[in-house]
Amino acid sequence: MNNEKVIRKIEELSINALPALQTQLVDGWILRFSNGYAKRANSINPLYSSNDEIKEKIEKMENIYRQEKLKVVYKLTTNVFPKELDGILEQNGYELVGLTSVQLLSLKEVAVTPAANVVYYNYLADKWFTVYCELNNVKETYQPTLKKMLQNIKPDVCYVVLFNDNNEPLACGMGVLEDEYIGLFDIVTNERHRNKGYGKQVIFTILNWGKENGAKHAYLQVVLTNRPALNLYSKLGFNEAYKYWYRIKS
Repeated sequence: MNNEKVIRKIEELSINALPALQTQLVDGWILRFSNGYAKRANSINPLYSSNDEIKEKIEKMENIYRQEKLKVVYKLTTNVFPKELDGILEQNGYELVGLTSVQLLSLKEVAVTPAANVVYYNYLADKWFTVYCELNNVKETYQPTLKKMLQNIKPDVCYVVLFNDNNEPLACGMGVLEDEYIGLFDIVTNERHRNKGYGKQVIFTILNWGKENGAKHAYLQVVLTNRPALNLYSKLGFNEAYKYWYRIKS
């Protein structure tokens, strides 16, 4: 696939992997609404070609999101419509935040082994959700929204938690499998147990599950300021396919 096709493919997969509570399609742009939880789930995604006059369209987006009492957030890549959208938004006072690397790995030659003391579910178990919210510091007010979003995932999902011998959660994460791609999401390690390889064990468990269920590729998203995660993914063989970022009305 050329780079434009890769971007569209992974962006569509990642949208499916964390479905918004509500989605609206407006002239080729995907509008997502989830009560303000997570920028990506409350963003405008200009994935497909559009015809409307851009100035009027931007004003329309602002009105829609303000009526929902949400910030106006665009999730952008180099493959957006129109091509000059990023520059137009910058000129209109939209600040660039959250520059993120999207990375791919072919699983053909990768040997992965699931960790010991790992528990994984193919459904949204309360135990996993509690650990996830704890390790990610998800505010209690956002937890019902997040749970509903996770419950709405249509592809196959693997929810993983790694425990120590005292049944203390060390790390967790989730993998979403669709169309031979396993997406790694929200890999997080307990702050008291970092730099001990537990995140890697969670990743290997998810990748192993993915391969066993037909995955041929893996993808993930990592913020460029997260140097430890970037180093880990590089050692595992992941390579950057493209970047995305947000433009938020200041």
